[in-house]
Amino acid sequence: MSEKIRFDSLPLSEGILEAVKEMGFEFASPIQSEAIPFVMEGRDVIGQAQTGTGKTAAFGIPMIEHIIPFEKYVQAIILCPTRELAVQVSEEMKKLSKYTKGVWVTTVYGGDSIDRQIKSLKAGANIVVGTPGRVIDLIERRALKLNQASMIVLDEADEMLDMGFREDIESILEEIPNERQTVLFSATMSKPIMALTNRYLTNPKLVKVVKNEITNVNIEQLYYDVKGRAKMEVTTRLIDFYSLKLVLIFCNQKKRVDEVVEELMLRGYAAEGLHGDLRQSQRTQVMNRFRSGNVSFLVATDVAARGLDVDNVDAVINYDIPLDEEYYVHRIGRTGRAGKSGKAFTLVVGSERNRLREIMNYTKVKIDKGVIPTFSDVVGVKKGMFIDRVANTIAEGGLELFDDALPNLQHAGFTVEQVVAALVKMNMGVVKNEFGDENLEGEMERSSRKYGRDERGGGRFERGGGGDRWGGDRDGGRRGAGRFERGGDRGGRFERGGDRNSAPRGPRMDRDGKPYRSDENMVRLVVNIGFNEKISPSNIVGAFAGESGIPGNVLGQIQIENKHTFVDVPKEYANVVLDKMSGAQIKGKRVNVDIAKADR
Repeated sequence: MSEKIRFDSLPLSEGILEAVKEMGFEFASPIQSEAIPFVMEGRDVIGQAQTGTGKTAAFGIPMIEHIIPFEKYVQAIILCPTRELAVQVSEEMKKLSKYTKGVWVTTVYGGDSIDRQIKSLKAGANIVVGTPGRVIDLIERRALKLNQASMIVLDEADEMLDMGFREDIESILEEIPNERQTVLFSATMSKPIMALTNRYLTNPKLVKVVKNEITNVNIEQLYYDVKGRAKMEVTTRLIDFYSLKLVLIFCNQKKRVDEVVEELMLRGYAAEGLHGDLRQSQRTQVMNRFRSGNVSFLVATDVAARGLDVDNVDAVINYDIPLDEEYYVHRIGRTGRAGKSGKAFTLVVGSERNRLREIMNYTKVKIDKGVIPTFSDVVGVKKGMFIDRVANTIAEGGLELFDDALPNLQHAGFTVEQVVAALVKMNMGVVKNEFGDENLEGEMERSSRKYGRDERGGGRFERGGGGDRWGGDRDGGRRGAGRFERGGDRGGRFERGGDRNSAPRGPRMDRDGKPYRSDENMVRLVVNIGFNEKISPSNIVGAFAGESGIPGNVLGQIQIENKHTFVDVPKEYANVVLDKMSGAQIKGKRVNVDIAKADR
């Protein structure tokens, strides 16, 4: 459907139109334009659409219109494959029904208190959004009754079948009267999907978003040829150059997520990870912090981010090129929503260029090659931002309290130029590292064997055996020891000081063979927590930065041993850290932080 349709031209109530307007929508998306009229008619519908096409409103708007208001029995149910998607759909339904009085939406899913969900159902709910497993539990407890439901939606039905929910779905369908309306949305039309529709849908209408309509035109898509070891440097340069505030970074493996989060935090970026190893309460906390902007950079695997929906995401960075063409569409659909612009950057190493071509063939969109910002480019952007902040601060006034600062510094022997340069350096937070003057662009003609499996992002997930594509994230990549090794001759960026059966290593050395820590500028602190509590460098950096407010990237060497950890901190921050970390907790354990004996 090429012609755009305005929402106010559809047969919708005033309440829905007011809610849609408040959400910033004027024109219906292709899937909405095609599906809403058929669902409004009460017909069974099969919708083939990807995440980010607006399918929730496509079935949600007609569902709300059909609800008999103020009746507290369940009239409609929406099944979703994951907790995250269920929460997302529920929030969208609440926004759409905001100005329609007497419509109540309840969300039910595993990992949350079932007693609280039962209480919510008893209070009255005419629309229920939930995962199949929890819905079955509530039906068996007789807390959820569907004998008066007239509509059911299966959202991302292919995902639910892949996750083994077929029997649960069929059991739920058997609980709903045969006169119901059934709406099914799926990204693919596989044989299991067709078997389900043939059995449970009556003369369904098929609506479909074709591939060239999937990719959002508001998203600027670029790829960068990079050296494998320079991925993090390129990532942070893109963040700084484009002044990105809220960013989703995708990796193919859980292990990679943890490594990227660790590196970002070390460089002073507020980052957290999202993957299958997190408990539901942890996932919820991470998502809340990201949505509120307390965490600016969320690093996630595809499976963990399923159903993730956050407004105002500036950019998506494919740190690892996706393992499947559909994953690319799902990833970049997280930005550029509701008519806003967004960016999608893909880092390509070695022979991954072939996978990039497959993605372009699939999406029918040419992804242009981007130019990696130089260190000077980033410094220039930061300087400009600093100058703007200074100008705005001067314009605001109220500077009298600080008038004596410059004379005092001049009296100490510093020139105005030196003072300004120092302030710029302090505020910019840019430090030239080993990549500063290096060409970070990779050479595409290199053999893929030279880069190794981990830099290529690992192999394709299998649906059985070693890794379940949907049930969890496969921990692929390099075999054996991880990045931070307890023993052996090869050290990582942080040295843990040996394992329980070996002597501690000495301090990390720089390229000149000197200790990494500078005794003149750094103070070594000791924390009474270590390997025995399963501590990682990211735990230390997160606690120090979070409690004391210092940038994570100013910390020096972190040396973790069995019962304690040494942390090098710049002298000017040592007292602040000692004060703020007093009585603080790391991984739920109250810790003590003191100056190491050698530095007393």
